[in-house]
Amino acid sequence: MTYEPRTTLAPVNPLESGMTRAEIVAFFKRRQEAWEDLDAKTLAADYTDASVIESPSAGVHTGRDAEKALGAIFDAFLDLTMTVDDLVIDGDTVVAVLSFEGTHMRPLLGFEPTGKRFHLSGAFVHRLKDRKIIHERRIYDFTGLLVQIGVLKAKPA
Repeated sequence: MTYEPRTTLAPVNPLESGMTRAEIVAFFKRRQEAWEDLDAKTLAADYTDASVIESPSAGVHTGRDAEKALGAIFDAFLDLTMTVDDLVIDGDTVVAVLSFEGTHMRPLLGFEPTGKRFHLSGAFVHRLKDRKIIHERRIYDFTGLLVQIGVLKAKPA
């Protein structure tokens, strides 16, 4: 039996982003600074209206909805921090390995604030084109986040 990985993204011309490796690193450093400022508007400007964002918390949406989706998270977790633990760049595909933490201070998806903290790790897989993010897949344990902030109960295994 041979293993053939399933790919969901078409092969990418390494020059589609129009960015050098150094420019990509600077792009993601600026994005991290925008996360630190909880600046949904600046982050949303990095997507096209047609960009596809797959998120465990917000579902699949377009870049047009990015500011609203990020704003809801930033509003619920006023002390949210995001740290880039690693950045893997392969042509126009960039994987950011991330750590998040924060406190549930305001309503989130209809859940009243609990005042509880969370910490989780995740990865965001980005595909770039013309200096924009055209596809982003966010991978993290959203159920685990809900358990940590106390809005979902889980039985020990």
